[in-house]
Amino acid sequence: NMITGAAQMDGAILVVSGADGPMPQTKEHLLLAKQVGVPNIVVFLNKEDQVDDPELLELVQLEVQETLDAYEFPGEEVPIVTGSALLALEALIENTDVSDNKWVNKIYNLMEEVDSYIPTPERETDKTFLMAIEDVFSITGRGTVATGRVERGVLKTSETVDIVG
Repeated sequence: NMITGAAQMDGAILVVSGADGPMPQTKEHLLLAKQVGVPNIVVFLNKEDQVDDPELLELVQLEVQETLDAYEFPGEEVPIVTGSALLALEALIENTDVSDNKWVNKIYNLMEEVDSYIPTPERETDKTFLMAIEDVFSITGRGTVATGRVERGVLKTSETVDIVG
């Protein structure tokens, strides 16, 4: 499933278990990301709460950097954020107004790294709208829905489009 849509990504978040380290599937995802040209990766070391020894987490971090290097991503430069997605989610379920929760803040830190490390691509918004349709679905009660990648331009609600091809 990972390869679906990967060719159009400007960056990716690679989630690795802090308790287990890189697994075979991690390496497969990095290989696919490299092959389809995903230019930037940010790493989230998940399950930090399950690692009692900070040195173990550092070893996993080093292993992740070595794995990134092996697939020609700059392991030393790639941001690595540690946290626990489960504990962040549980904190938000308990209190949606969480602003001072350690685990939620780590998710915010992850997104800050994504924003700073993965550059916002230049989009040709001043040109005529063009979207390459990748799939079409028929949804009962709604009609036909097309999905794809906007190559250029902007589309606003209620605008008419021509379907060519």
